[in-house]
Amino acid sequence: MTAGTRRGMRADAARNRELLLDAAVRAFAVDGPEATLDGIAKAAGVGIGTLYRHFPNRDALVEAVYRNELDRLCDAAAELLAMLPPDEALRAWMDRFVNYMITKRHLKDALHALAACGTNPFAHSRERMLAAVETLLEAGVEAGTLRADVAATDVLVGMSGVCMAVADPDGREQAGRLLDLIVDGLGTRSPEPA
Repeated sequence: MTAGTRRGMRADAARNRELLLDAAVRAFAVDGPEATLDGIAKAAGVGIGTLYRHFPNRDALVEAVYRNELDRLCDAAAELLAMLPPDEALRAWMDRFVNYMITKRHLKDALHALAACGTNPFAHSRERMLAAVETLLEAGVEAGTLRADVAATDVLVGMSGVCMAVADPDGREQAGRLLDLIVDGLGTRSPEPA
C-alpha cells in the first residue's frame, strides 16, 4: 500500500482495502473478466458496502489492483537489495516481474476498457519499472557482480520478451531458466586463466 493510501486511513480501513486488493487479484486470476464484485468482497471477508467505500465501481477496483501490483513490484527492488546480494536481488525481482505480468494479463480486458474510456493506468509504469531495474543494476555494478555496460531498458525488454515467449502459465519453469540466462549474461566474468 502506498503512503498516499495509508495517510488519513484508519488501520481497519487500510486492512480492509488490502484484503480487497488481494482478493481481487486472486479473483481476476481465476475468473478473469467474470469475477464479480460481490464474490471479491466475500473472498476478502467484508461486505459489498465496504468494497464500494474503497472502490466506487469495477473500473476503480481494476485500476487500484493494477497500481497496487505495480507499487509492490517497484518497491521490491529496494527491499530485495536490503536482503540479498545485488545479482541475487535482481534475479528475485525478475520473478516478481513475471508475477506482475501474469496479473496484468489477467486484467488485460479490464485495463484496455479503462484506457478506452480515457484513463491511462499505464502512464508511469515503464518509468517506474526502469527506475527499479536501474537501482538493481547500479547496486550490482558497485558490488562488482553485474556489468556496467548494460542499459536498464535492455534488461526490461529482455524480461518482457521472456514473459511474451512463455505466455502459458505452465511455462514458469522455462521462464525461470530464461531469466537465469539473462542474469548470467549480466554478470561480470573473471578473465580466463592464460
